[in-house]
Amino acid sequence: MPFDAFRELRQRCPVAWHPYKDGPGFLALTGYDEVLAVSRDSATWSSQTAGVFFDVPSPADEFQLSLMMLTMDPPRHTKLRALVSKGFTPRRVARLGDHVADMARAIVDDVAERGECDFVTDVAGALPSYVIAELLGIPLEDGRRLYQLTEIMNSGSVGDAVQTQAIDAQLQMFAYGTELAARKRSDPADDIATALLNAEVDGERLTDLEFNMFFLLLINAGGDTTRNLVAAGILALMDHPDQQARLVADPSLLPTAIEEMLRWTSPVTVFVRTATTDTELRDIPVKAGDRAAMFYPSANRDENHFDDPDRFDVGRAPNAHLAFGGGGTHFCLGANLARVEASAIIPEVLARLKDLELAGPVERVRSNLMNGIHSMPVKFTAVAPTSAR
Repeated sequence: MPFDAFRELRQRCPVAWHPYKDGPGFLALTGYDEVLAVSRDSATWSSQTAGVFFDVPSPADEFQLSLMMLTMDPPRHTKLRALVSKGFTPRRVARLGDHVADMARAIVDDVAERGECDFVTDVAGALPSYVIAELLGIPLEDGRRLYQLTEIMNSGSVGDAVQTQAIDAQLQMFAYGTELAARKRSDPADDIATALLNAEVDGERLTDLEFNMFFLLLINAGGDTTRNLVAAGILALMDHPDQQARLVADPSLLPTAIEEMLRWTSPVTVFVRTATTDTELRDIPVKAGDRAAMFYPSANRDENHFDDPDRFDVGRAPNAHLAFGGGGTHFCLGANLARVEASAIIPEVLARLKDLELAGPVERVRSNLMNGIHSMPVKFTAVAPTSAR
């Protein structure tokens, strides 16, 4: 992550025009205030007009922008969010608490006696895949397979990656979602998939296509964010042993530590918005149709909002980071779920994987959307599992 370049931009030009390949360029927003302002003004800044990624969809693909919540504007977004949020009520998420803790314990059990593992695959990526599988009412091994597809899909956002692999992964995801919807309609259960299919807003239910698009978003966003948070958060603790010792000595710091991990890691790098009318940012004129890219890792290290922002501090408070977005229409629907998962797995790792350290190079995810770790080999003192697996 180019933190030095972000710092230079924040200080000299927090709203800077940037050319992009053969298509339209964009305004790079690197300051906290500008990212916050655009996030909270969906009337002026559209997600649907040209999508939320650097590449603008072709005319043949534009119809998809009105089908997925991530690339949808109010009032349709407001209605659909109200519908799907019934699957993410605080009570439903809270009910998961003890079960998530059990899953976290079992995941650490699976690696504890080995003394080494790939932390991303075996630990950080395992929990969100299991939790989403539990929420959807599908086999746990299917959850792992679906998350492997998300990594292929997200790597497709890098220009020189093989795009056909990403498209094939998306088609496999759609096929699974279609089969899941049919199965839950004929055999409903107490899970989020059934809740989503049965929920109504103003007498309307999700269509098959809308369910499929939300299923795609849920598997992607629900897994990548937490996986990246836990992997990069544990790496930050290994890089800052004083902060790791502080957290181990005072477990009451866990909530603030997780918020600092979110600020420090910023699991999502950037989303783009399009101006619907002539406006301005930082006194810089913006024309209707201009695009603006919100760089969350930069906003989360803005010196005007965070004291000593390049210092990792597990007790940092206040910490109004923008890792889940800046509020407004597109604030992350699964923010509370990500916190529940991190609160379950991080204490297990710290308590039981003693002397944790890197055992090889850290390999980053190849994506200009997700800020994550693909592989992180670690070693630790092997111990017996706590219970029969």
